[in-house]
Amino acid sequence: MSITLRHIEVFRAVMTTGSVTAAAALLRTSQPTVSRELARFESLVRIKLFDRVRGRLVATAPALTLYEEVRRSYLGLERIVSMAGSIRQFEHGQLSVICLPTFAQTLLPAACRRFLDKFPTVGLSITPQESPLLEESLTSQRYDIGITETVTAPAATLQTLLFSGDMVCVLPDGHPLLAKQKLTPRDFSGQSFINLSLFDVYRQQLDEVFERHGVERRMVIETASAASVCAMVRQGLGVAIVNPLTAMDETGRGLHLRRFSESIPFNVSLVRPEHRPSSMLADAFADAIQQHCRLLADALKRVLRKSE
Repeated sequence: MSITLRHIEVFRAVMTTGSVTAAAALLRTSQPTVSRELARFESLVRIKLFDRVRGRLVATAPALTLYEEVRRSYLGLERIVSMAGSIRQFEHGQLSVICLPTFAQTLLPAACRRFLDKFPTVGLSITPQESPLLEESLTSQRYDIGITETVTAPAATLQTLLFSGDMVCVLPDGHPLLAKQKLTPRDFSGQSFINLSLFDVYRQQLDEVFERHGVERRMVIETASAASVCAMVRQGLGVAIVNPLTAMDETGRGLHLRRFSESIPFNVSLVRPEHRPSSMLADAFADAIQQHCRLLADALKRVLRKSE
């Protein structure tokens, strides 16, 4: 016969309460059962655990030493039980998110605040990553959630549309084009223009639009990020057309938005790895970012409406 958890429970109960009677009450069993299990435990460990003095059990020195180890083990078990309860209540946990760098600056900060206001002890790991490494990481199931601009879901993932809008024009304080409610490609003829980098998909779409309309802009700067484009525009170095999320994040402080007559769609999607175990935390974070995106869409409409 080997030592079982029941033997440990009986020993702990007797040590905690100081008597077989109280231990039986604690364990909701009979006194003979406690006495029998305690005797078996003593036989199995081959240590005298108690002296019988005037009908009372008095723990021996070896029993006290053994009890310290048992107590530490139960403290560890209690921590495990407490942690399980905390996870159920979202008190603890880790969530890993991968996204395009622009979303780490524009979309996620407010969404993370919304999420952490409800679950302040959850740890969030945010990894900015460019395509196609972002999609490869999601396909390999290395992250709980991804935020992308991809039209089709990466392999082995599930995709949900978060935000849909068109690229918008950004202008600095005092620019003559601010007098117009909506800008056409012709309005940019000869204008100093801040462009995205040559290999950016939105840059390529913009170039096609202006080429189709036979409009030549005066390219003064090209840069890799929409946030950098907006910073250049704010300094009065030119005008630009960027995604609405970055434009919204940068608006004010010397930067103004206008509609563009040509539709260049900008879509943001939430991606969940299909074969990575889902969690209530991931569901809660997805809900937080969806709520924030709805607020952003409404705010964008209000900003553009003011310019009309």
